[in-house]
Amino acid sequence: MKAREARRIRRNTLDDARRAGFIALGFFLLVLGIIGAFLPVMPTTIFLILAAWCFARSSPRLEKWMLNHPRFGATLRNWREHGAMSRRAKWMACSGMAVGYALFWVAATPSLWLAISVAVLMLGTAAYIVSRPVPKTNHSGAE
Repeated sequence: MKAREARRIRRNTLDDARRAGFIALGFFLLVLGIIGAFLPVMPTTIFLILAAWCFARSSPRLEKWMLNHPRFGATLRNWREHGAMSRRAKWMACSGMAVGYALFWVAATPSLWLAISVAVLMLGTAAYIVSRPVPKTNHSGAE
């Protein structure tokens, strides 16, 4: 009986540590998303999506807060429910990648194989972004 109780206590301690880790990571990602809203070279939405994912595994209250947030809740709900992105978000993401690649090309002067590798990776990511559906209803008012 003592061994079973010890396993239960150890499991609860690990669950508490895991929960705390997801909450801490969620807040870290949320801060990165907020910073990304003000810095044009840093993404916002992916950090918010990842923060909501962390909160879903640790804090239903924080997850609910994010999904119902007046500014970015609709975007997160559209992604979670339909994998959907607004046309504006797609345009911004692809434009950001193009600018990022241009900066990489100029600043790093990469070798041909590295330039092609990065271009292929970015084009694949852009193709995935463009292939996402557009939300059927636009809750945020921006498309």
